[in-house]
Amino acid sequence: MENVKNKAAGKPHSTLTQQDARSVIDYLSGLKPNALNEALDGLSDNALVSLPWLFELWALEGHQLPPEGDWTTWVILGGRGAGKTRAGAEWVRAQVEGARPQDKGRCRRVALVGETIEQCREVMVFGESGILACSPPDRRPKWEATRRRLLWPNGAVAELYSAFDPERLRGPQFDAAWVDELAKWKKGREAWDMLQFALRLGESPRQVVTTTPKNNPLLREILDEVTTIKTSAATSVNRANLAASFLRYVTAKYKDTRLGRQELEGELLMSEEGALWRHEDIKRGESGDFSRIVVAVDPPVTSGAKADRCGIVVAGVFTDGPPVNWRAVVLKDASVQGASPQGWAARAVEVFHSFKADRLVAEVNQGGELVESLIRQIDPLVPYRAVRASRGKIARAEPVAALYEQGRVAHLPGMAALEDQMCLMTGAGFKGAGSPDRVDALVWAITDLMIDPAARFLAPRVRGL
Repeated sequence: MENVKNKAAGKPHSTLTQQDARSVIDYLSGLKPNALNEALDGLSDNALVSLPWLFELWALEGHQLPPEGDWTTWVILGGRGAGKTRAGAEWVRAQVEGARPQDKGRCRRVALVGETIEQCREVMVFGESGILACSPPDRRPKWEATRRRLLWPNGAVAELYSAFDPERLRGPQFDAAWVDELAKWKKGREAWDMLQFALRLGESPRQVVTTTPKNNPLLREILDEVTTIKTSAATSVNRANLAASFLRYVTAKYKDTRLGRQELEGELLMSEEGALWRHEDIKRGESGDFSRIVVAVDPPVTSGAKADRCGIVVAGVFTDGPPVNWRAVVLKDASVQGASPQGWAARAVEVFHSFKADRLVAEVNQGGELVESLIRQIDPLVPYRAVRASRGKIARAEPVAALYEQGRVAHLPGMAALEDQMCLMTGAGFKGAGSPDRVDALVWAITDLMIDPAARFLAPRVRGL
């Protein structure tokens, strides 16, 4: 009991350590109702009224509390409603508040930067999770509308700035900043650069970025800096504060889609500049009565526990009319990591039978006859075609990427890893780590279903010209 009193009584959240907070909440949550009431009754009035304002007691673990360590920029990536705004507002509080309302905090001048002044005001200041809503009465700042700023009882000031007007950040100086929804700023580069020059007060100015993760060159650059630390969270982690009907609806509608991964899971979907594919251009399709289905295999060069991934992709095609009207759907990415040659061969044959495919296609540049031998050991009768790469990966991928641009290839849900790899394929090569094994298998599948048949269809007509 004394421990609870000591942790909570008279202690502002800016001085309560995460370990302190966790010990308090662990203690209270472990009590039975009668014991809990007794513990709460034993708290002083000051301690009792302080509990709701001690954010460390109620924060969602993993993304709402400042990370340990020596960092300059903390980026909070999160899905819609994951609690990013609350984390940003509470961090500002922790910087400016002292032990008592008139005591100075760590920071005295804070920049609040959003896409527009209106969004700063309505979300960061007056929002349901904004600074005013999070501040206890004795430490609540005063809103000065004409000066577009918050003034705390201890003299700390937070000024609002719009990313649409970067030049306003030329001149003022700060010891902290909260940046909201940076990934959608139209003048992000200019505004960010001006803010960095303005963060020059105090011993170690810091900034927090709260944003839904959109593929944005500036955001990627910030994340790559050695002084940046990142936390992230999905919408679902904050389900206790969200309407159950909202969560059910958006999960059912957007699960396994690019938009869902970004807006609900808080994932940063990377597409390299000059990529052959972009996430937003990959369409969703449906299964059906396909004319043909193939399983394509890109065997790994290595074997053993640390073997490369074996790319295995299943695709089907509708062949109504001439080849220009054909449509394909990628049905499954069944790629396996670290399997033995017998393991990935067995997996390929298993998937072949599961989808009642018409053919199994495998690249044999590295394995030659060994690849077919492995397949035949498992099923001697499986229809099999060996393909050999006579051109580079990019040259083979470009015709397939063109079919995507024409809207003639779609994906079933559940292809996140494949799609991420696709968006790292550029005209200058693959920009990801390792080999683009999933993409290689995809290319062989679509080539067998659409590119090669179209070439055979056109050849007699070309010769007749």
